[in-house]
Amino acid sequence: MTWTLGIDTSHAVAVGLARDGRPVARVVVDDTRAHAEELMPSILRACADAGIALTDIDEFAVGMGPGPFTGLRVGVATAWTLAHTAGRPVHGVCSLDVVARQWADLGAPDDFLVAADARRKELYWARYSADGVRVDGPRVTAPDELPALPVAGAVPEAYRAGLDVQGPDALDPAVLAARWADLAPAGDEPFYLRPADATVPGRPKSALPRLRVRR
Repeated sequence: MTWTLGIDTSHAVAVGLARDGRPVARVVVDDTRAHAEELMPSILRACADAGIALTDIDEFAVGMGPGPFTGLRVGVATAWTLAHTAGRPVHGVCSLDVVARQWADLGAPDDFLVAADARRKELYWARYSADGVRVDGPRVTAPDELPALPVAGAVPEAYRAGLDVQGPDALDPAVLAARWADLAPAGDEPFYLRPADATVPGRPKSALPRLRVRR
């Protein structure tokens, strides 16, 4: 018996459990700014719902984004830390690929997009074939730059009128836990796609008036 814990913080706080490749439990906290506070309680809640302890987890699957830097980093760092502490493997996948897999299992169109809120009036997105395989992206652009194709994913309400939104509107973390092996490996580097908002400040400027040197 293999227990897999799935973690994704590319958007909301999403935790799922699968046993032998079958979804068992999921906990989703629909708050895009509470990742640090809600992630570990959500992990423990999912384990309790499944009737297991955190020490029973055999492997970890984590969404590597794309997503805003701070929230995404919380999920990736937590997955790596838990896996390293327990001596278990961790598998990174593109978060958009999980939603694409969900739609492909339901019967997706021949050509479609998965998109998510990137803030700053932009969307993260990638393009997929009917079997859920990514053929382009991930990218980050303005909503009006997306190809004219059916769209799934966590698309903000403000952009939905201009897009053909049809598919699943949220990542299912239990599917992440159950189907990670069917998705392309994402490697060790998260898909930030943009620099972090917080940067190292330059040399501070003096507030003192500059003295003129008389010759």
